[in-house]
Amino acid sequence: MPAAATATAVAAEPSVCAPLPVLGRDVAVPLVTGGEVTYAALDQAASAPALQRVWDDVAAYAPYYGSVHRGAGYLSQLSTDLFENARRTVAEFLDCRDGDEVVFTRSTTDSLNLLAAALPDGCEVFVFETEHHAALLPWRRAGRVTFLDAPDSPAQAVAALERALADRDPYGPALVCVTGASNVTGELWPVRELAAAAHAHGARIVLDAAQLAPHRAVSVRELDVDWVAFSGHKLYAPFGSGVLAGRADWLREAEPYLAGGGASRTVVRRADGGVDVRWHETAARHEAGSPNVIGAYAVASACKALTEAGFEALAAREDALVRAVREGLADVPEVRFLSLFGDDAPRVGVLSFVVDGWNSSHFAAALSAEYGIGVRDGLFCAHPLVRRLLGGDTGGAGECGAPEPGALNAIRVSFGAGTPEEHVARFVRAVRELVRDGARWTYRTVDGRCVPGASGRA
Repeated sequence: MPAAATATAVAAEPSVCAPLPVLGRDVAVPLVTGGEVTYAALDQAASAPALQRVWDDVAAYAPYYGSVHRGAGYLSQLSTDLFENARRTVAEFLDCRDGDEVVFTRSTTDSLNLLAAALPDGCEVFVFETEHHAALLPWRRAGRVTFLDAPDSPAQAVAALERALADRDPYGPALVCVTGASNVTGELWPVRELAAAAHAHGARIVLDAAQLAPHRAVSVRELDVDWVAFSGHKLYAPFGSGVLAGRADWLREAEPYLAGGGASRTVVRRADGGVDVRWHETAARHEAGSPNVIGAYAVASACKALTEAGFEALAAREDALVRAVREGLADVPEVRFLSLFGDDAPRVGVLSFVVDGWNSSHFAAALSAEYGIGVRDGLFCAHPLVRRLLGGDTGGAGECGAPEPGALNAIRVSFGAGTPEEHVARFVRAVRELVRDGARWTYRTVDGRCVPGASGRA
């Protein structure tokens, strides 16, 4: 498909909804070649722009800001109701079971570290090497960890997990951690089948839904996962909020993630001069300190907005954007997309690629400086996976402008519910022009980043 036709093609797709209004949609950025252009935010797998509705909801609440729980004042009571209603909204969004807890955290990383701190004694964790570091690394301090090789297909992932769980010795408590959608390739993982395998072998499973929840409906009941973790800043809410939702027993039996006010029910001095503490047995046990009320409210607002927009319509639009990129670059042989399960595997709006003859940092810098397009380059906090996809075990990012065969970095383009079709069309056009004509500006490496050089035009 010619690059110029991509925006029209996406707009013509049946049942494709309009982009949801987001903050920053009209921000203009300067180009090194002169003039300005509306910024194309195509790095939404890292952080998505806040929905305008979420921002408006937060702004409407801000004058009524108050500290939650135990406060006698009107604003405190109002904020407490808002905070606890946000918890219920998230539980509905995730289709949680009766008795599941929703714990507000700072991020997916925080959520999974919390769960790692709550593992029972002797628990062994099973995790694929394909995970984001937030899901790959927290377990190393918690006990035994088995790292599984990257699979070549969803079926191979399920089979590998079943073998590993069956062969564990001793056959004690176990936890499986798996992503719902890869932050590198966007590919959807067989979560329901992996959950069935885990439960068949007496293990539990936690779903890293950081990349899944903004793009697809997540049902704890239907997927039959024990816990779900996600971040607000990827769900079109501001930074600083996250969620861990799921079974209460391990959380209830663990020491509080943070010790302090809010987590404790009573604290009394003992005769020997020490203190005895009774901790809460609800989500408050792991929410010590004054909570991020605005963050929780923003997450709940985003959950409502996405539910009302309808994930079926959002997914259809996103699928059309993915097709526009792939078809728009299909006749550019220098562009190679990265994939574990194959080019036709179902995926969310995340695509990573390399360009023959280009250092990826150089290419990403040119997209930004010359076209006003924000993408990401590097290893995407998933080093083992990207190294496998690029076919290398060692090597650095390489110097800016140096198309070193051994340079291990890639480019990621990602979009979401608020991405305009024009931004995707501009991206396709820019990639084609850079491959055909090269960069129009000179670039240099500064503190490990490729930036426009002072010498000007190439």
